[in-house]
Amino acid sequence: MPAPIEVRKVPLHNVSDASELAKLVDEGVMEADRVVAVIGKTEGNGGVNDYTRIIADRAFREVLLEKGSRSKEEVGEIPIVWSGGTDGVISPHATVFATLPEDAVEKTDEPRLTVGFAMSDALLPEDIGRITMVEKVAEGVRRAMAEAGITDPADVHYVQTKTPLLTIETIRDAKARGQETYYDEPHGSMDLSNGTTALGIAVALGEIEMPEQKQVMRDLSLFSAVASCSSGVELDRAQIVVVGNARGHGGAYRIGHSVMTDALDQDGIWNAIRDAGLELPERPHPSDLGDRLVNVFLKCEADPTGYVRGRRNAMLDDSDVFWHRQIKATVGGVAASVTGDPAVFVSVAAVHQGPSGGGPVAAIVRA
Repeated sequence: MPAPIEVRKVPLHNVSDASELAKLVDEGVMEADRVVAVIGKTEGNGGVNDYTRIIADRAFREVLLEKGSRSKEEVGEIPIVWSGGTDGVISPHATVFATLPEDAVEKTDEPRLTVGFAMSDALLPEDIGRITMVEKVAEGVRRAMAEAGITDPADVHYVQTKTPLLTIETIRDAKARGQETYYDEPHGSMDLSNGTTALGIAVALGEIEMPEQKQVMRDLSLFSAVASCSSGVELDRAQIVVVGNARGHGGAYRIGHSVMTDALDQDGIWNAIRDAGLELPERPHPSDLGDRLVNVFLKCEADPTGYVRGRRNAMLDDSDVFWHRQIKATVGGVAASVTGDPAVFVSVAAVHQGPSGGGPVAAIVRA
């Protein structure tokens, strides 16, 4: 049976700040040795050379090392997934997940939050964008589900991953071994890594059949409604966090999901909150949430048609500001207008994650 989960959202006061995590431990909200995952936003550029992710990662691991009894190697295995780029009103923050002792909560047969973690087999540079990556990710997702105590894929509402992308060095390494990478240069490999990972998640959860190589990054009808994929230079495997609901273990939280059909789809966010179990009026307002919403987690993508609701935009043609940053700021503002809180997790590069031009939404609420 999975362990009950405590989850809290904390602000980052600067890029190397983990003081709010330390406060959670010092105040007895959670034990450092029981932290099982962290998912957060940092204020870098969100690109290949966004080193704020590494700085924040180090700060959080140092707190867990100082406040707990786990070894440096054990702390290094904790999945801490940082998405860089807090464009617009998005505020740097982290959502921290920790297990609780079984006797700390009353057991219930109602659905309650559960978390599972796995690392895939090593992903070589030549795997990125290829069916071998889909297969490796799918296998890792199945293991993370088992760790979370989830047997029915319908109980999975959010899969957050971090995977490697291509760099000049890894491309050179592949070529030295006689292998060809999907791209010959790094730009575009973030979208590629994220999209291929999403297909692996969709396969593992039975949302799609195993795709053909020609469908990767091209057949946009293939997607996962619960995948949230990020990539970076700081690892060589898929780091997989499966978040869902299970019964029998108790706890104070539930998770639900939905999708945004486009960048302005507030209803998609409200539907995810409803799916988590929060009763809302027909026309909800942020004040209806009270203190029960922990956080929302979204992926977004500029619509490849260049239109939103019949109106043309110039994001994909803009040579000054990359569309990644524009759509992230847009959807971050839409999400913050729903929650009333700009500390929302919004990540870009969402090919195969939710419908094209939209994206998946997950919401965690206090049950």
